[in-house]
Amino acid sequence: MKKPILFLSPTIISGDPFIQPYEADILIKDGMISNISPPGSIQITNETDVRKIESKGWVLSPGFIDLHAHSDLYLLTHPEHEAKISQGCTTEVIGQDGISYSPIDNPKQLTAIREQIAGWNGNPSPEDYPNLGLFKWKSVKEYLDCLERNKTATNVAYLVPQASQLAQLYGNLRLLACGPWDQVATPEEIRSQEDELRKAMKEGAVGMSSGLTYTPGMYASTSELGSLCRVLAKEFPGAYYAPHHRSYGFKAIESYAEMLGLGRMTGCPIHLTHATLNFTENKGKAPLLISMIDSARSAGVDVTLDTYPYLPGCTTLSALLPSWASSGGPTETLKRLQDEISREKIRRAVEETGCDGGHGIPTNWDEIQIGSTNHPSIKHYSGRRVSEVAKTVNQLPIQVFFDVLIKDRLATSCLMHIGNEENVREIMCHHTHCSGSDAILHGKGTHPRAYGTFPRFLGHYSRELGLIPLNEMISHLTSRPAKRIGIYPHRGLIAEGSAADLVLFDPKTIKDKATFDEPKQRAEGIRFVLVNGQIAMDEGVLKGGRGGKVLRRRDDGVVC
Repeated sequence: MKKPILFLSPTIISGDPFIQPYEADILIKDGMISNISPPGSIQITNETDVRKIESKGWVLSPGFIDLHAHSDLYLLTHPEHEAKISQGCTTEVIGQDGISYSPIDNPKQLTAIREQIAGWNGNPSPEDYPNLGLFKWKSVKEYLDCLERNKTATNVAYLVPQASQLAQLYGNLRLLACGPWDQVATPEEIRSQEDELRKAMKEGAVGMSSGLTYTPGMYASTSELGSLCRVLAKEFPGAYYAPHHRSYGFKAIESYAEMLGLGRMTGCPIHLTHATLNFTENKGKAPLLISMIDSARSAGVDVTLDTYPYLPGCTTLSALLPSWASSGGPTETLKRLQDEISREKIRRAVEETGCDGGHGIPTNWDEIQIGSTNHPSIKHYSGRRVSEVAKTVNQLPIQVFFDVLIKDRLATSCLMHIGNEENVREIMCHHTHCSGSDAILHGKGTHPRAYGTFPRFLGHYSRELGLIPLNEMISHLTSRPAKRIGIYPHRGLIAEGSAADLVLFDPKTIKDKATFDEPKQRAEGIRFVLVNGQIAMDEGVLKGGRGGKVLRRRDDGVVC
């Protein structure tokens, strides 16, 4: 049995923005917050039985909650989970954007999923991890059981994927019902998706995600999505729908309106994930979006949102392709990429007219940074803009684009430098705003948000810019997302009887250090991280702790 832990005189920011920071001693025992008392008042019978941590001048807050994580395999293959633990993240929601590994019906489907999202999590061989039971699941229950059996660094909740944002892959529900084709779902296929959704929810999922920006997710009609949202609303109270909606560029406002309309139409809680307004044409439109959200909330719609505190986004390079070029799956896509007539049609769509894959806006290759690559001949492209690589190799940017996609078999990631700072700040200040990193952890050329999201909220936007006071900003990262998942006040709040998911940090120095050139640098100013009372970071040193729990929705609606 591990020793109890006594934090001496930290400044406690509880997660409740209506409680002002206060100084107290806090005793951690059996994974829970056992006692909160004035400094010096907790009596210990045997001093050697308790670990004391002098904390005066440091802030103790609830562990940070990532409402938009892509750690679906990294929790298993990289159990120390450096990226998240080092920045104070203690709980994650995975299964995002319609992208994950369950439910599936047969090994062939799982193989296709593994190949298509290799840019997000890699495509590890089970033989390299012989004791994990990697990819031996089909159902959501079996996947969550695998996470639980292997023990995770963070607490983890799961959204069942409906329609993938990736250009070659249907989300799991639609894949099972419709296959990987551009077609309207029949009534029978919608009923099949509803049945799969019910099964996944009964196995512990906390809601549903989808990815509607790219094929084949965009093939899902509003009525199809509405049918699934009604199942959540009527049969699984507290569960929510987290859509990656149809566009963050051209007609972005209309895309948000569609999602808010689903909430009005079905009564399903809507969580607008990575709620951004990108590209020049959306500059200054955040107030319009906020007015739409507030109007929906006034009408009784349960709407929340999350953002990451950076301007560039991150996706797969193949996501820039037009939808027709991706229909039928990766084999058909790669055939088109090697056909001269198809290549010219793709070029016109990507560079001249703008296509659905590029958010309806012609691609500017100066804004597209190549992320993680796999093929040896293009490894050195990682971290460089497509336009820069094109100049170096004396080719047109579109030729580089095609070459990378073919050699990497569509598994390359990319960063899109398309954000608007004024929109980021405006949306961040909304009273429903929560934290979500949207972090891809795999590969060398990842986004700095993988290591820097939470410290950047606190160090840059709260302390340096003074955008949101520290006490309130902590609620954005803790209690608000905990309420969305349904785990508050057991998590996301410092109170006696709550889980000991905690972060001890210096409010004067906490800061993100990850950059676009060196994205895997740990943040400064974080001293201790506890997950269910187990120390995961000790005086800034990762301990490899696996104190996390799989958070499942029970039949009575409780998530624990």
